[in-house]
Amino acid sequence: MNQTLSPAQLAAYFDRIGYVAPDRKSQQATSETLHALHRLHPQTIPFENLDSLLGRTPSLDLASVFAKLVSARRGGYCYEHNLLFRAVLDTLGFETTGLAARVLWNDPAAMAPRTHMMLLVETPDDTWLADVGFGSMTLSAPLQFDAGRQQATPHEPFRLDLIERGDFMLQVKLGDTWRPIYRFDLEPQFPSDYAIANHYVSTYPDSIFVNHLVVARVVPGERQTLYDMTLTQRGETESRRELANPAELRSVLQDVFGLTLAGNKADALVERIARVSTSITS
Repeated sequence: MNQTLSPAQLAAYFDRIGYVAPDRKSQQATSETLHALHRLHPQTIPFENLDSLLGRTPSLDLASVFAKLVSARRGGYCYEHNLLFRAVLDTLGFETTGLAARVLWNDPAAMAPRTHMMLLVETPDDTWLADVGFGSMTLSAPLQFDAGRQQATPHEPFRLDLIERGDFMLQVKLGDTWRPIYRFDLEPQFPSDYAIANHYVSTYPDSIFVNHLVVARVVPGERQTLYDMTLTQRGETESRRELANPAELRSVLQDVFGLTLAGNKADALVERIARVSTSITS
């Protein structure tokens, strides 16, 4: 049974992402509502892996995810984002199915394990792929489940291709080149599936989320990404900035991504990043 939010929680989520329903229809399970929520969520709630980098496995029960992403105004990674987004959609009456994908973004030749979560969403007029938690290439709009067709979003064009063995591949067009993001099938996933994958990506020694800081947000006209101490802002032009110390990291996390760090977390993050970098180069 899918989980839903209380009226107070739904109102708090709407406030968190800045969604103001213009009329009663805007809180119904329509494609217009789906597009509006999918646009606002990744603009406001950043992708981030602070917990796993600091040695903690994020909890995936809905109460904990809501407390972190909404009440504490933090971010999270794919499971947290898409579990919360699914609960919102289910509360509004959408039909949703949790899926899992093999990530190809950094290594398109690999057959990686299924460690990414996204959603299949049904509306009265169509079927959609929704994904508000893929870091630097998070969708800024849901995609119609229509294989082979280029689809516009507020940012880059995307497409779904049907490939071997009934799998689908999500691709993004960057310049004149189509780049693979992930491959998946339509087998429904259950909380136990995500619990195993969540444990793996937050504890496996070679996991990117154990070894590198990854923070991302997609805002109108621009993608913002922090990878370790490198801040990249890409829109019509691209800029890169190397952060020099914990104070600069704390400032970027707060001023660019809207994250407030308590205590000495910025110092701990920089120490962890430096320790990993030293081990790689030595």
